Amino acid sequence: MKHPEALRPEEHAVFKPDKMGKATIFESSRILVGLNCFEPGQEHKLHAHAGMDKVYQVLSGNGVFLLEDREIEVGPGMMLVAPEGVPHGARNDGDERLVLLAILAPSP
Repeated sequence: MKHPEALRPEEHAVFKPDKMGKATIFESSRILVGLNCFEPGQEHKLHAHAGMDKVYQVLSGNGVFLLEDREIEVGPGMMLVAPEGVPHGARNDGDERLVLLAILAPSP
């Protein structure tokens, strides 16, 4: 993908039948911008990043953000910030596809 360029992230969504799909929109040594794409029932289990912050933005669908010891129901427009070391994840417990914009800094 050529940058800088205006785009609609959800048009780059990649879905897989057996696990969460991922698509990288932009990557440098400072930041990674990508998509996490879930079919109904798929999950990105609770995990944490050392030395990296992560932001999730719901582009479409409904699901649950997993955050340490909590589960937070989310829908389009909602955002979660997971600072370094904070366990986080996501699950599509809806009937439609779930697309999350994921921003990681610095880039993994």
